[in-house]
Amino acid sequence: MNLNLLFTQNIKSLKNIILSREKIKQKKAMRHLLLKILIQLKPGDYVVHIDHGIGRFAGLHTIEVNGKKQEVIKLLYKNNDTLFVNIHNLYRLSKYSGKDGHEPKIDQLGSQRWQNLKQKVKNSVKQLAYDLIRLYAERKASEGFAFSKDTYLQHELEASFPFEDTPDQIKVTREVKRDMEKPYPMDRLVCGDVGFGKTEIAIRAAFKAVCDNKQVAVLVPTTILAFQHYRTFSERLKNFPVTIDYLNRFRTSKEVKDILNKLKDGKIDILIGTHKILGKEVVFKDLGLLIIDEEHKFGVADKDKIKLIKKNVDTLTLTATPIPRTLQFSLIGARDLSVIQTPPPNRYPVKTELHAFSDEVIQSAILKEIERGGQVFIVHNKVQDILELGQYIQNLVPKVKISIAHGQMKSHELEDAIMNFIYGDAQVLLSTNIIESGIDISNANTIIINNAQNFGLSDLHQLRGRVGRSNRQAYCYLLVPSLNILTNEAKKRLNVILEFSDLGSGFQIALKDLDIRGAGNLLGPEQSGFINELGIDAYMKILNEAIAEIKQEHEVEHEVSSTAFSKQMFVDTVLDTDLPLFIPSHYVENSTERLNLYRQLNSCTTQQQLEEFKNMIIDRFGQLPLETEELINSLNLRWTASKLGFEKIILKNGKMILVFISNQEHVFYKSKLFDNILNFISSQKNFCIIKEQNNKLMLVFDSVKDIHHAQLLIQTIYSDVHASVINQ
Repeated sequence: MNLNLLFTQNIKSLKNIILSREKIKQKKAMRHLLLKILIQLKPGDYVVHIDHGIGRFAGLHTIEVNGKKQEVIKLLYKNNDTLFVNIHNLYRLSKYSGKDGHEPKIDQLGSQRWQNLKQKVKNSVKQLAYDLIRLYAERKASEGFAFSKDTYLQHELEASFPFEDTPDQIKVTREVKRDMEKPYPMDRLVCGDVGFGKTEIAIRAAFKAVCDNKQVAVLVPTTILAFQHYRTFSERLKNFPVTIDYLNRFRTSKEVKDILNKLKDGKIDILIGTHKILGKEVVFKDLGLLIIDEEHKFGVADKDKIKLIKKNVDTLTLTATPIPRTLQFSLIGARDLSVIQTPPPNRYPVKTELHAFSDEVIQSAILKEIERGGQVFIVHNKVQDILELGQYIQNLVPKVKISIAHGQMKSHELEDAIMNFIYGDAQVLLSTNIIESGIDISNANTIIINNAQNFGLSDLHQLRGRVGRSNRQAYCYLLVPSLNILTNEAKKRLNVILEFSDLGSGFQIALKDLDIRGAGNLLGPEQSGFINELGIDAYMKILNEAIAEIKQEHEVEHEVSSTAFSKQMFVDTVLDTDLPLFIPSHYVENSTERLNLYRQLNSCTTQQQLEEFKNMIIDRFGQLPLETEELINSLNLRWTASKLGFEKIILKNGKMILVFISNQEHVFYKSKLFDNILNFISSQKNFCIIKEQNNKLMLVFDSVKDIHHAQLLIQTIYSDVHASVINQ
């Protein structure tokens, strides 16, 4: 079928892929995640207001508006102009985050520069968005295999998991299986910290494919990981009719030939291997699923081969710390993203320390671990002098047995070295970073990384993930030649690893990596420049708005009426009020804590999250003051107004003004939703006044004294119009 024709014909259905309710939830969840990991704002930090541009944060302040107290955030702009942002509009702010070291330009209040820049970015982004839609069109046009619903064997496998699934494991498993059941190829990235259960999700997906008589390829970056996955898959699937094998450089020529013949004949269900499985000689009888572990570890040539396979085969990519390119590609919607944030129960964060290289640190770390019956990893990424270092360490701890492993060893020697450590015959494994992915030993809970300044963020996080995989406290020692000779970038990387040592911090580290290294050229130099000018959060917001506008441009009337109450009208409703909506200092004294609470409140996107926040704050600080109760309720007010197509609520001087969407060409004005609102207003003549002012249509209500009353009025419109839509 002609792709252009398909693109035109299916634009309405494609929006369901890009802007489905689930995708919106995912983006809201991503915004929640970004808010949670914001570094504490300090006076002088650059902040982006989506309407006014880049200014500097100047703290929390209490002011009076029409004689009523308000808590606001003070922003300073060019020429020391001041902007006060009410805390219930905190969601319109984000901490500036561009390429590390880039000094953004401070905007001037009232200037058109920021608005012009936003429009320029939006126009450019729209072209990118069209390309993304085309990408989805290609994927949807590709003939994939729609896997069957779960069988009893699938239920049996999942029930046999010896641990309790975390909530995120359950959620991601469902997302993956739902994708597999669709008629076009899956392309999902699962981002979860080391030891958070990604492999189990892969095993379940692989088994689902095998149950439909499809073969599975599991592509891994290292020889050791191939063997580790082979052991894990074999152990989990030993009681099921599945044939598993692996390819790596440990296999002899005869073994490889035998494997390839069986694979071609369909006698191997799951093949695990390094880049060798991408070779022309590797032929599957009926490949249905490709699982890629740490895709960024593969070279350009391998990635090109992967792209060819992905066109018609379901693809599941697993990563602990996606590189900025992969992460950004997922954030902008070019591939589906699942994040596993909840750690397994009874896990502790790995205690991470930075030291200058010293005998005392190495000796103490090794002996401390061995005295409690554990084992130690030591990573040294230079093959040339690894034996010399091994002798040096042996002299420090003469009674300790040390095994040495690196990639230039003969296959049987490397295998013996690894196995000695796995089976406990060696107490210390000194190796290059070949252990980064694949060695999973619950008894090894101390790792020493030599010359840590030479490793990337992703590598450091992966290496640290080799320990702490049990219910025992684990330790990671980062050694550098001297703390005084580190480059600025190396210091930043090491500080990030030290700062983000909590369980589930891999995704945060990836976002910081995006900060340090910049957005790169994934979107082209123009988009990368835009990100530096706007900050990535504002850029992402504009990108999402651009995609929404593309969807609206192709919207048809009956679709608006049928979806108007299943999701918001893509309206970011602003509340402008003189009502006292804030957390009083007598209720929460610390201003930093109040700011954190405001952030948490503004990150709520569902009624359940709002209730959880309310219960949390009551539990911590006691009964809510009226101002705080009204502040929390103001979110419900905004949400309901957004569903009705109001872009602004003005609550001042005892009146409420609801301002409809400013863009008079918006599809909203052609919808039955708008017609039904007008019908309701005309049938309730004493309810409110409808008027037009400065080319804006608005509803005016008198005698509205508080948020509760305002919500009742808007809810009345919503309920009546909703009933009208259902009856049509």
